[in-house]
Amino acid sequence: MENDEKFALGKKASGKRLQFCTFKLECLLETAIAVNECSNVDEILKTFTNILHNQLEIGKILLFNYNERWSTIIISGVSKNVADEIKLPDDLIYYKQITHLTNALNKHLTVFDVLIPVISNNQPIAYLLIGDVDEEREGISPTIKHLHFIQTLANIIITAIENRRLFNENLFQEGIKKELDYARRMQMMLIPSYSELPNNEHIKAASYYLPHFEVGGDYYDMIQLSEYEYGFCVADVSGKGISAALLMSNFQANIRALFTSNSSLDDIVQKSNQRVIKNTNGEKFITLFIGKYDFRTKILSYINAGHNYPILYNKSDGTVKHLQKGCTGIGMLDIIPNLTIGETTVTDGSRLVLYTDGISELENEQEDYYGTDKMESEVVQTHSIDIVVDNLVEDMIKYKGTCPYPDDITLLILEFRT
Repeated sequence: MENDEKFALGKKASGKRLQFCTFKLECLLETAIAVNECSNVDEILKTFTNILHNQLEIGKILLFNYNERWSTIIISGVSKNVADEIKLPDDLIYYKQITHLTNALNKHLTVFDVLIPVISNNQPIAYLLIGDVDEEREGISPTIKHLHFIQTLANIIITAIENRRLFNENLFQEGIKKELDYARRMQMMLIPSYSELPNNEHIKAASYYLPHFEVGGDYYDMIQLSEYEYGFCVADVSGKGISAALLMSNFQANIRALFTSNSSLDDIVQKSNQRVIKNTNGEKFITLFIGKYDFRTKILSYINAGHNYPILYNKSDGTVKHLQKGCTGIGMLDIIPNLTIGETTVTDGSRLVLYTDGISELENEQEDYYGTDKMESEVVQTHSIDIVVDNLVEDMIKYKGTCPYPDDITLLILEFRT
């Protein structure tokens, strides 16, 4: 008889264990379904709260989560004031494992029975605080009874939320990447292609352009102003990235509108300065080299507005000089003072090298600048300016080695034919 009773009790205990295991599996299944089917994080948290309250009989729940900053994502069974009095992460940073909060220094933590940290890559990404409402109840407290199971659920929920955050972040980044790629293609439409550059009996041009990011703050252009005049320019916005690219696109449109056969270079520069000042409130500036070439008179007139000095090679006497005359950069001052127009006569086969500081300030592994020596020695060679550009680009790549490009790269070479 005694053995029968023991067998009955054992069978009953086994039945309870089986029932409890089945219950936990059902909870895990419910959680998994919520994670897989609910695109809304609020729905996942609602399912988690429901399991803790209604199925595990946990009375008080507080869940903090880190997503760029700490925030409270579940408050249930306690007032919001309790959550507000817990300072994150200072009050919880020392808890690295499941901790009973009976003797916690912060009295607001003692409202709860247990703290469960959720750790990822050795860093806390969430803290779950739980407690019973009925402190005088008989039997094992639900908080203690289900403790490790609750920890498992918390890890599943927080991991799911984190994965959704990373997924949405990746989607956002992909969206930005597509927009930047679109912006890059739009910007490239503003830069003259090889086929658009002149190559005739009067003038030939060759170029290279490489933005530092998807979009850049460099700009060059070449415009046939009349049947006997060409206009050209190279410009560089201070700074890099999207803001520089937007300003440069606006600047390009202004230059195109102002640059005509009848317009004087000083008038173009002054009006461009006013528009840049208006658009940037003095927060950015643009360096600009702008010029006109009249192949009837062989005169090259120009203004260097704070830009790197272009290199002019005069083939007739073999001299190389820098074109410096001009003024301060565009957008530096409300009114540009002491503006000077430079003027020089070019001979057949003379060449002009225009560039931005992404080239001259390119560094090698010894932190030496690329400078202008290579451009000066290459431009005097007898091969075509297309080959000059190719040689300089190849040389820059070798020079920098493993070092990154510091800025946008722009190179424009003109050859004058008379």
